[in-house]
Amino acid sequence: MNNLNIYTELFISFFKIGFFGFGGGYSMLALLEREIVQMHGWLSVTEFVDIIAIAEMTPGAVAINSATFVGYQIAGVAGAAISTFGVIFPSLLLVIPAAKLVTLFYQNKNLQNALNGIHPAVIALIGLAAYVIGVNSIIDIKSALIGVGALLLLTFTKIHPLLLIAAGAVAGLIFYL
Repeated sequence: MNNLNIYTELFISFFKIGFFGFGGGYSMLALLEREIVQMHGWLSVTEFVDIIAIAEMTPGAVAINSATFVGYQIAGVAGAAISTFGVIFPSLLLVIPAAKLVTLFYQNKNLQNALNGIHPAVIALIGLAAYVIGVNSIIDIKSALIGVGALLLLTFTKIHPLLLIAAGAVAGLIFYL
C-alpha cells in the first residue's frame, strides 16, 4: 500500500471516529478499537490496549492522543499528524454551529429528548471500551488484584489518578519481576 492510500485511510478512519464519537475520548475507545483492530488490523488488541494506556497517561484528550500514537505507529510523523487532524476536524466543522443551535434551542423538548437518548448510548460505548480493555488487560490473578485495588482506591479515596497509575506501575514491577 502506498503512502497516499495509508494517509487517506488514516484520515477517513479518524474522521469517522471524531464525527461519531459523542461523549468524548472514552466513548470513542470502542470506535477506535473496532476501526483500528477489527476493520483495518493495524494493531493487535494488545498493542491497542498499550497505546490507550499511554494515551491516558500523557497530557491531553485520550482520543487525540490515541489518534496521534496510532497514526505514528502506522505511518510515522505524517501519519500521526493526519490521524490527529482527522479526529479533531469534525469538531472544527460541527462545534460552532452546534453550540449556536444548542444555545437557541436548549429549552426545546425534542432536543432534550434527543440528548436524553444520547447519554445512555455514550455510557454503553464507554462500558464496551472498558470491557474490551479489561478483557485484554486482566490476564491473570496478579493483574486482577492490581485492577481491583485501583478500582477500590478510586472509589473510596481521593487518590490522584496519576498517583494511581504510578502505583500500578510499581505493583506491576513487584508482581512480575
